Amino acid sequence: MTTQQLHEQITRKKSFLCIGLDVDLTKIPQHLLETEDPIFEFNKAIIDATHDLAIAYKPNTAFYEAYGIKGWLSLQKTINYINENHPRIFTIADAKRGDIGNTSSMYAKAFFEDLNFDSVTVAPYMGKDSVEPFLAFQNKHTIMLALTSNEGAFDFQTLITNGTELYKQVLETSKTWKNSENLMYVVGATKAEYFSEIRKIVPDSFLLVPGVGAQGGSLSEVCKYGMNDKVGLLINSSRAIIYASKEKDFADKAREEALKVQQEMEEIMSSTFKV
Repeated sequence: MTTQQLHEQITRKKSFLCIGLDVDLTKIPQHLLETEDPIFEFNKAIIDATHDLAIAYKPNTAFYEAYGIKGWLSLQKTINYINENHPRIFTIADAKRGDIGNTSSMYAKAFFEDLNFDSVTVAPYMGKDSVEPFLAFQNKHTIMLALTSNEGAFDFQTLITNGTELYKQVLETSKTWKNSENLMYVVGATKAEYFSEIRKIVPDSFLLVPGVGAQGGSLSEVCKYGMNDKVGLLINSSRAIIYASKEKDFADKAREEALKVQQEMEEIMSSTFKV
């Protein structure tokens, strides 16, 4: 998927909502545990209920890998279902990969070719040769960790060296890498005050923003400081939407929560862009 196609989806749906499909079998409705593939059945119901409101889905691969081969097959079935039924929806493999070049090449092939995700999250700590293999894939996107929403982010990401915070140096350096136009960046919603500085460095890039909803991030604050002239944001919400109910009405309740977020996004877009 190209960024232009992603922009078109945002405009058409008046939404920049990404729903995280982070499935924990201890939190899903009990009746699904009686099915052959509870994880897929849960995801399918969420997707069917929200696909007109969301522009992206983001399975965190840890929630699938934890269940071994069965979990991986559920992930494969989930991405296949999205690609076959809603091919215009952007897909994100939240895998946070990053290793020496030949290993990164294999990770990239796994997520871009075998599973056919549109994008994958990566950690940049090992530098250029650990990220560029992902960037080599045409019309695929590499979403690099920049400034995360967890408490430990302050251990390294905001440390100042040579007068500049480390996360800013990471952003600046990444722009020099081959095919850097395929980069997007993860910036946590709980770090809303940093968005203005980040936009000075990467004004046109998409930012994937976790932390809105259950983690307490403010959508309005993120948009105030992080939105660019094409929106340029993918706001992720996981638990607040997918676990809105543990009863048989879970998909309907998930839709209700997703609709609340989408309507807030539509209001922000309307007031910002006069659409």
